[in-house]
Amino acid sequence: MAEFMELEAQDGVRMTWNVVPGTKEEAGNCVVPVSAIYTPIKPFPNMLVLPYAPLRCRNCSSVLNPFCVMDFAAKIWICPFCFHRSHFPAHYASVSEENLPAELFPQYTTIEYKSPREAACLQSVFMFVIDTSIIEEEMAFLKSALSQVIGLFPDNSLVGLITFGTLVHLHEIGFSTAPKTYVFKGSKDVSKGQLLEQMGCFLNKPKPLTGVRDGLSSESIARFLLPASECEFAINSVLEELQKDPWPIPADQRASRSTGTALSVAASLLGACFPGSGARIMAFLGGPSTEGPGAIVSKNLSEPIRSHKDLDKDSAPHYHKAIKFYETLAKQLVHQGHVLDLFACAVDQVGVAELKVVVERTGGFVVLAESFGHSVFKDTLRRVFQSGDKGLGLSSNGIFEVNCSKDLKVQGVLGPCASLEKRSPLCSDTIIGQGNTSAWKMCGLDQATSLCLVFDIVRKDIPDATVQSSSSQFYFQFLTFYQHSSGEMRLRVTTLSRRWVAGPGSIQDLISGFDQDAAAAAMARLVSFKMEIEAEFDPIRWLDKALIHICSRFGDYQKDTPSSFSLSPRFSIFPQFMFHLRRSQFVQVFNNSPDETAYFRMILNRENVANSVVMIQPSLVSYSFQSVPEPALLDVTAIAADRILLLDSYFTVVIFHGSTIAQWRKAGYHDLPEHQAFAQLLQAPRDDADAIINERFPVPRLVICDQHGSQARFLLAKLNPSASCNSDGHRPGGDIIFTDDVSFEVFLDHLQRLAVQ
Repeated sequence: MAEFMELEAQDGVRMTWNVVPGTKEEAGNCVVPVSAIYTPIKPFPNMLVLPYAPLRCRNCSSVLNPFCVMDFAAKIWICPFCFHRSHFPAHYASVSEENLPAELFPQYTTIEYKSPREAACLQSVFMFVIDTSIIEEEMAFLKSALSQVIGLFPDNSLVGLITFGTLVHLHEIGFSTAPKTYVFKGSKDVSKGQLLEQMGCFLNKPKPLTGVRDGLSSESIARFLLPASECEFAINSVLEELQKDPWPIPADQRASRSTGTALSVAASLLGACFPGSGARIMAFLGGPSTEGPGAIVSKNLSEPIRSHKDLDKDSAPHYHKAIKFYETLAKQLVHQGHVLDLFACAVDQVGVAELKVVVERTGGFVVLAESFGHSVFKDTLRRVFQSGDKGLGLSSNGIFEVNCSKDLKVQGVLGPCASLEKRSPLCSDTIIGQGNTSAWKMCGLDQATSLCLVFDIVRKDIPDATVQSSSSQFYFQFLTFYQHSSGEMRLRVTTLSRRWVAGPGSIQDLISGFDQDAAAAAMARLVSFKMEIEAEFDPIRWLDKALIHICSRFGDYQKDTPSSFSLSPRFSIFPQFMFHLRRSQFVQVFNNSPDETAYFRMILNRENVANSVVMIQPSLVSYSFQSVPEPALLDVTAIAADRILLLDSYFTVVIFHGSTIAQWRKAGYHDLPEHQAFAQLLQAPRDDADAIINERFPVPRLVICDQHGSQARFLLAKLNPSASCNSDGHRPGGDIIFTDDVSFEVFLDHLQRLAVQ
C-alpha cells in the first residue's frame, strides 16, 4: 500500500494492477479491469518545467522519456512504444551518457514543458447566470455571497452577468450611464445569430459571414464583459437593484424559470466573444426549470418532479427532451472550450440529473445545498476564487492524450472530459465512458481533477520464454496540454512502465501488484457508469459476482471448506470496500432523488483514489476520556454513551455525541472551570472537523448530533449493522440499527461459502 502511494506522489497515478496480466484471458480472469486513476495536473513540490518544446517520435508522437533506448554514438533514440529510431536534432548535439537532458533522468518520469512561443496569456472570463425566480430571503443570501466574491476575481479576468426568471436578461454592464439590459423570451431557444442581431452588434457595418470572434469588435465585447478591476461598481449596482422575478405565480403553479434559454444565451455570447479561451459560465439555480428548452417539469404543481422510479419506468415526460437539449449545449461548449459550473441551492430538485452531461463533459464544478445561505454554498464559492496555496489551481483548455504499448488498447475514460473522436490503433472495440478515441478535451481542470482510464489487454497467447524475459514491460504515456492558472500554455508528460506476467506461476506476482484502494475507486466509477447506461442492470448482483470470482481466483483455501479460506493482505480489505460500495449512495438510489444521485456520481468521477475511498467507506474516529483520539471500526458497536464519534463520509462530516456526553453538554458542564478536560474533549472533534472542511472542495456539510436524536441517522446509515433489530444481545449505552440489511459478518460468511465451491 505504502509503495503505491509513493508512486502516486511521484507521478499522480494509481493503477489497479501494478503487475499487469499479460494476456486477454488472464485479464478477464482478474475481473477488476486494468485501469489507471490519473490526476493530470497534480502539483508536485519539485516539478521540473523545461523552457523548450518536447522532442517527439516521428512515428507515434510520443515524447522523449527515461524509458527510451539510447545510442549515444549514432545520436539516435529508440521509442519504447513503436520501436521507431529517431535522430536527435541539432540542439541535442552535446547529448552523451555523462550529459543527459533532464527528460532522460530516471527520476523525471513526470515533467512539464512550456514553450516560449506559446506564452500568449489568455484572459479568463466569468459569466454569472443568476436565477431570480426565488423567494426574497434566498435572493438576499445569494446577493450577499456574490458581492463578497467580486473582490476576489483574478486581475486579468473579464466578468459578465445574465439574470433569468420568466424572461432572460443580458445586462450591458459596460453602459455606465443607466442600467441597460437585453431581454429574451424564456420559452424560445436563441441562436448565436439571433443573439448578435438583437444586441445590435452589426448596426454600423454589414454582418460578417465568418471570421474571428464572429466579427465582434473589442468595443462590442466590452459592453457585456468588463475587466474585473472595473466591474465591481457596475455589478454591485445591478445586484443591489436585483429583484425577484415580478411575474405573478398562481397558487397551483410553480414559478416560471427558463434555465435552458439563459444557459444557451450565455454559451452563444461567450462563443461569439471568446471562443477557445478559458471562460466559465457559473449558474446559480434555486429551483426546477419549467419554461422553454431544458424544462424538467411543467408549471403545474399537480405534476410531481421525476423520481428514480419514473426514470426506470420511462414515465418522465420531459427527461429525454431535456437531456437532448443539454447534450447539444455540451457539444457547443466543448467546441468553444468553455466550462459550466453549477451551484444548485434549493430544497426541491433543480435538474442536476439533466445538466450532468454538460457539467461533466466541460469539467465544471457542481455544488448541491439546501439554501444560498448555507455554509456549503458560501464557503465553496469563496474557495473557487481563492488564490495561492489554498487555491484550486484552476486551469483550462486541456487536451489529454494517451500512448501505450502495442499489446494494450484504451477502452475509454470515466471522468470530467469529452471525446475528441481521434480514432487510432490504440482504440479498443469495447467502449467504456468516453471511448473510441485516444485524445480527450478537458475544458476545465484543477489540481485535483482525476480521470480513470480503462485498458484492454489484446495479446491472445503467452510469448515464449526468451521474448518474455527481454520485453516484460508495458509502457504508458499520458500527455496533458493545458492553459496553466498563470495564463501560459504547458505540456505535462507522465511516462510509466509496469511489468506484465502470464502463465501458471503468475498469481503471486499479480497479488503483489494489486492496489485494493485503486480497485475500489475504479469499480465504483464502473458500476455507476453501468447503472446509467445499461437498462435492467443489477449492480448488487454484478458486484457480488465480481467479488466471488476474485476471491475464488486469489484466495487461499481447500475446496468446499469455508473455514480454510483466507486472503492475502493485498486483498484483505477489498471485500470490505465492496460491502460498503453495495450500501453506498452510488448504488442504492432509494431515498435519494435523481439530482442527488447525479451529484454524488459527478464528484466520485472527478476525485482521486484517497477521496473516492472515503466516499465508499467513510472514516470513523472515536474520542473519549479513556484514550487519545483513535480510529474506530465503522460498526454500530463503536457507539457508546461516553464517547464522541467523528464520521467523515466526504459529503458530510458528522460529530456524534453519546447519550451521557450529550447530557453533560446540555447541563453546561463544559463551561465550568473544574471541567476543563470535558471542554477539551468536546472541542477536539470540532477542530478535526474544521481541518477536514478547510481542505475539501466542494465544502462538506457539517452535522452535529446526539445519540437517539433525529440527525443521528447521518451516522447510523453508514455503520455496519452488526447489532440490528433482528440480532440478539444489546450492549448497555450502545445502539442498534433498525434494518433488514445483512451485517458484514454475514456477508463475509456467504462470500467464503461461495468462493470455495
